[in-house]
Amino acid sequence: MCNILLAGCLCAMLAAGPLNNPPKLELLRNDKASQLHVLIDGREVLVYLYGKTLDLPHYWPMNSPSGKNMLVQQTEPYPHHRSLWFADTVRLNGGREVSTYNALYSGQKKGPETYGPPFRDHIRHLEFTRCEAKDSRAVIETKLVWEMDSHRPVLEERRHLVVHALGENEYLLDITFKLIATYGDVKFVSDAVHYAWPYIRMHPLFNEKSGGIITSNNGATGQEATNMKVALWIDYSNTVKGVTEGVAVFQWPDGQEHRWLTREYGTFGPRRPDFQSGKSFTLKKGESITQRVGILIHSGDVETGRVAERYQQYIKVEWGK
Repeated sequence: MCNILLAGCLCAMLAAGPLNNPPKLELLRNDKASQLHVLIDGREVLVYLYGKTLDLPHYWPMNSPSGKNMLVQQTEPYPHHRSLWFADTVRLNGGREVSTYNALYSGQKKGPETYGPPFRDHIRHLEFTRCEAKDSRAVIETKLVWEMDSHRPVLEERRHLVVHALGENEYLLDITFKLIATYGDVKFVSDAVHYAWPYIRMHPLFNEKSGGIITSNNGATGQEATNMKVALWIDYSNTVKGVTEGVAVFQWPDGQEHRWLTREYGTFGPRRPDFQSGKSFTLKKGESITQRVGILIHSGDVETGRVAERYQQYIKVEWGK
């Protein structure tokens, strides 16, 4: 079990109601299985998978307030999608393209559409630099490295994840994702679509094809009205087995407009600012780039889940510290 060292949290502001009996967060780390389990009141809500045989670390499953897994880990088509993940395509010091987004296909072919380790391009988890939980809040900090060709480092990655239990089995993930050009100049060469900062791939039961509704903060709904449009947040909700639940992703305000990719089959996520999305740019050695998002797992739809109100609360509080 991870150390329990944290100070009190501010979760009550985003909670669905008064926290008369505050929920308790717990982290269970299993290095043998390369899994970190996040539990609220003894109930698993999220798992971070970081095994060396993976093409890239990712989060799966992610459970709804009623206990349903909301994400799909791997599916056809697009088996490189990884439930909740970060990835991109870059060049180090003018070298070849390194695609962690398509890292799966750089592995050894095991069958017609099956790939396994070793992967020529991949993201490797190095260590947890902080892993603490107390009361209704937990902090998970990780150090990773993006690699090519037999563990040659390309980029250093740092993730800062704060989990807030909000009561009634709802919770918020506040993730700051940072890439550092530690090993030389790195040119980002991904187009406007094929990178993940981050992406979420919804379980088929929750996606738009199954009746799910994509909604942006400006009231637009559906893929056609939200895809590659500027938004502050996107919500994806559906009623499954009589229970309505959803996931909202909040873009932290950084002074830039962000467009979003949305797909009716279940993938969605924010783009980088326009001047760095779909256009090549270079991080000089020692420079870094950061993106921060909040992910709210809520009961109800976009209205009854109070997504707009909770976004405003999210950006007014320093949740990530």
